[in-house]
Amino acid sequence: MSNLQDKTLAFIGSGVMAEAMINGILSQGLTEPPRMIASDPLVERGDELGDRYGVRVTTDNSQAAGAAQIVVLSFKPQILPAVLKELEGTMDPEGLVLSIVAGARISVIADGLGHGAVVRVMPNTPAQIGQGMSVWTATAQVGDDQRAQAQTILRALGEEIYVEDEDYLDMATALSGTGPAYVFMFMEALIDAGVHLGFSRRVAEQLVLQTLQGSVAFARRSGVHTAELRNMVTSPGGTSAEALYQLEKGGFRTVLSRAIWAAYQKSKYLGELSSK
Repeated sequence: MSNLQDKTLAFIGSGVMAEAMINGILSQGLTEPPRMIASDPLVERGDELGDRYGVRVTTDNSQAAGAAQIVVLSFKPQILPAVLKELEGTMDPEGLVLSIVAGARISVIADGLGHGAVVRVMPNTPAQIGQGMSVWTATAQVGDDQRAQAQTILRALGEEIYVEDEDYLDMATALSGTGPAYVFMFMEALIDAGVHLGFSRRVAEQLVLQTLQGSVAFARRSGVHTAELRNMVTSPGGTSAEALYQLEKGGFRTVLSRAIWAAYQKSKYLGELSSK
């Protein structure tokens, strides 16, 4: 039996990631649709989710939060102050708050809600197909049962890692949270290069997608360090060696490292803004 079966979950904000969570939880049979409430200011969006998943819908955030034991904050960070004010004092004192609001620090959420049991999560885009990577942390007020419930929810999205220090979430934002954007750009560049060589875009895309998918699966299965894997396909004086030489010459590693560092600094800055 799932540890969510007797809990009502309310999603405050019902965008793409909230829908991914609803879909993941329901597809794994972790709870029943009537146990889930999707709150969104757009009536049309609520109707869409209600028709698609059979969940309860509302435009009243306070009503949704007051009816739930687990409240998921899944809205844009720009409206955080207004929503926290709206929800303050409405939740079950023994309930759990799980936030995926980008950049919003736990202390801001806990203080704004007047509620101590808060889990903060940094998910990523592949969660939409159950292949996500979520990094999360929790306040001391989050009990063992609630931690297990948070873990159950996040495993419905893919893999999860718990960290003790909230600062790691800024690092995760730069690496795994923003990571799909780097991968998609890399894919785009490879496909464009294939077209430049003379492949049709359809064929170039198939070559690139399967190459990346196969490479990731091979790396997972082999358990070998990535540098050793690279050496396995790099013959002295061969085509891979020539290509890798050009990547190194162009500062591939350095540019990527700088990009991730910039994303990390931006995440910290956004967190500081939310604390003001």
